[in-house]
Amino acid sequence: MTPIKPKAKPGRKPKYPDYLSLDVLDSVIKGGADPMEMIAQMKKALMERVMEAELDHHLEHEKGSKTINGNYRNGYGVKTVRMDDGEVEIQTPRDREGSFEPLLIPKRQRSFKGFDEKIISMYGLGMSSRDIQTHLQEMYGIEVSHELIANATDAVMDEVRTWQHRPLDEVYPILYLDAMVIKVKEGKQVVNKSLYIAMGIDMDGKKDILGLWLANNEGAKFWLSVLNELKNRGVTDIFIACCDGLTGFPEAINAVFPKTTVQLCIVHMIRNSVKFVSYKDLKAVVADLKQIYTAVNEEDAASALLEFGDKWDRKYPMIAESWSRHWQEIIPFLQYPEFIKRAIYTTNIIEASNRQIRKVIKTKGSFPNDDAVYKIVYLVLQNARKKWTMPIRDWALALNQFFILFPSRCRV
Repeated sequence: MTPIKPKAKPGRKPKYPDYLSLDVLDSVIKGGADPMEMIAQMKKALMERVMEAELDHHLEHEKGSKTINGNYRNGYGVKTVRMDDGEVEIQTPRDREGSFEPLLIPKRQRSFKGFDEKIISMYGLGMSSRDIQTHLQEMYGIEVSHELIANATDAVMDEVRTWQHRPLDEVYPILYLDAMVIKVKEGKQVVNKSLYIAMGIDMDGKKDILGLWLANNEGAKFWLSVLNELKNRGVTDIFIACCDGLTGFPEAINAVFPKTTVQLCIVHMIRNSVKFVSYKDLKAVVADLKQIYTAVNEEDAASALLEFGDKWDRKYPMIAESWSRHWQEIIPFLQYPEFIKRAIYTTNIIEASNRQIRKVIKTKGSFPNDDAVYKIVYLVLQNARKKWTMPIRDWALALNQFFILFPSRCRV
């Protein structure tokens, strides 16, 4: 059946078609109704219901009850409003005095392009489709279909693809690379996938997520493809790349950006080291490791590592061996002043973003597909990005140092 679009008439109560009821939604779809038409009518119904509630508040009484301020309802006006997906004709309630000013769609406003954004914003905060439906029901007393919500959030994927392939700056003084595990359904199974995240600090000292990638596991080979993609999108130089101790990671970075200094995350090194340590020795081992990474220079750090080995090799030989094996990627930060050290000795800056992602996805269990992961993570990061308005701490001092250390590579 083909749904009949109701015609709004001034002065008459708006009537909503039966197919707006979720109870009969499935049967109507099976009968051949146009889903996009139903979605448009649901949006229309929601806007009209909200404005009815606004007028109740303005008049200080509910429809059908006696007014206490002498003002009362005076029928409906009609206007056409342009929405995200086209135009819709709505009826706006009026009062006798003409003092009612709707907040949702003010007088003389002919567009309402924020509806989908509100749904997308709620989705980006971790609310499921059911949560959004419940929220709109409780706030406005109207049911919104899963199809409407899916239609709004699915539109995000086009934005994600454009964002993922956008051109990048030529130079990033600092690049953070990290990965996290996310559960995704493949067929009838739920598998662990690695979400690769690259965050750059630009020449203005501001953070920016350069891209997101999903793979079946974390490995240097896939990181190599990520770095090649960054280069293809315009990145020509990175001064310092901060990463964890994944085998082959430094080689992958230098294969694409040969001049880049690789700095292993000290916090990751410490975490990996204490995995081998019993609880009774934990404080002492951590204190002795601190003597290494807080040394004034490389020579003092090497001496502290020798002392650590003399003290702990008999009990925990793998710790000193691991630090010696990664020594060339551990020590670069020691040559910089304190305000640069703070920025590069750990990947905490990107891990702070990861915590925001985990906070949103922890209640979801698993995702139905890769696109669902990209949608929610992208929206989380876009929300976080609104707060990234200032350069990182002491950036002006750091930039002066970079111009001295890399005079031919700095570009402003």
